[in-house]
Amino acid sequence: MGAHAQAPTRETTLTLLLRQGEMSAADLAEQLGISVQAMRRHLRSLEDDGLVESKPMPVGPGRPSNLWCLTSRGRQHFPDGSEHFALGLLNSMAATLSPEAMASLLSQQALEKASRYRQRVGSGPLQDRIAALADLRRQEGYVTELSHDPDSKGWLLSEFHCSVQRIAEEYPAVCDQELQLIRHTFPDCRVERVHWRLEKGHSCGFRISPHHG
Repeated sequence: MGAHAQAPTRETTLTLLLRQGEMSAADLAEQLGISVQAMRRHLRSLEDDGLVESKPMPVGPGRPSNLWCLTSRGRQHFPDGSEHFALGLLNSMAATLSPEAMASLLSQQALEKASRYRQRVGSGPLQDRIAALADLRRQEGYVTELSHDPDSKGWLLSEFHCSVQRIAEEYPAVCDQELQLIRHTFPDCRVERVHWRLEKGHSCGFRISPHHG
């Protein structure tokens, strides 16, 4: 029974870390409905397998907490069946939540992830921030290219492989979440979708241009 119970927990943990980027053991435990102690055991097991890694996060007085994230090996785990797991998870959510609740959940996730993106890309010149975003997206499994767009005095972010393509085919709202994510990451810019794989494009593309200039 232990092995059967552990496998879904491992997959759910990896999926949450893929979508959220970084999470503490306490946050993961809350999402999975298990104790923090049990969650830490799962994380240590995943760490031993080379799938996750941790870094200290100061949380004030006392010992620091750890933030957990996927390693490159952990991200490579996903082409081998995680999409089916994620789709099953979304199917279960769609069966129990109203469309409004699903949209609210995805919107909230976009806001939370954009906050982490903004921390990672910093507050330097726009070109540097967009280049940092492209690097982050590549780390998440997107095949991303960045080019200057002289017409808008901005940049084009093109993604030729989408790490959530299969999911987006059944849940196009995930694509709306991605667009909102980039808009929230660059609140000082105009962000437009310029092409979309779900409309037979060969890539998903976003134009990011400053509001002024």
